[in-house]
Parts: sequence; structure tokens; C-alpha cells
Amino acid sequence: QVQLVESGGGLVQPGGSLRLSCAASGTGSIPSIAGMGWYRQAPGKQRELVAQISSGGDTNVADSVKGRFTISIDTAKSTVYLQMNSLKPEDTAVYYCNAAGRVGAQPYDVWGQGTQVTVSS
Repeated sequence: QVQLVESGGGLVQPGGSLRLSCAASGTGSIPSIAGMGWYRQAPGKQRELVAQISSGGDTNVADSVKGRFTISIDTAKSTVYLQMNSLKPEDTAVYYCNAAGRVGAQPYDVWGQGTQVTVSS
């Protein structure tokens, strides 16, 4: 069973920065990661993709955060990071980590519990 633990959310002023981290761990066999990503959900809105990255480093970043947010992955630590710069009030949301891959021959696709990011003066 693969679990994700997120950290790094909080309250920041507009223009500020935050770094989110998400570490994958498994009971038993070490999970093989195909890709990890960050999604967010603001109140009253649907969950949306922020950025995703493959284990090989290929990225897909939403237009709304392109140039401000950077996603990276440390496959040795099974950890994905989201560096968020020049934050805006509209970035306020619960940010969720997602990971997909295999443990042995068993595929998985799991979500973290979410971490709140609030951008406000």
C-alpha cells in the first residue's frame, strides 16, 4: 500500500513563495513511480491540475502557473516538490499530491490528504 505525505502549505502574502513537498512510501515492496503531480481545489471549484512530472523529468504545467511554479522530483527519495513563487490570491486552494506507478506487478494511483495554501495580505 502506497501512502503520500504532504507538507509545506501555509499562509503567505501576495508575491511571496512557498515550497510544497510530497513523499511516497509503501509498506512492503518499494513503490516504482511512473509520475507524480500536484492538483488544487479552491472553494466552490473543481479540482484542477497544477503540474505533473514523470520519473524521467518530463513536465506538464498549467498555463495559470507557468513561469511562477516549478515542479521537480527526487526519485531516490520518492518525493515531488512544487516551488511556488509570485503567489497570487487566486492561488489559494487545498493542494493535493498524486502519484502513480507500480508496486511489483500491482499498479497504484493514490492521493495525499491535501495541504492548505492561503495567499492573503
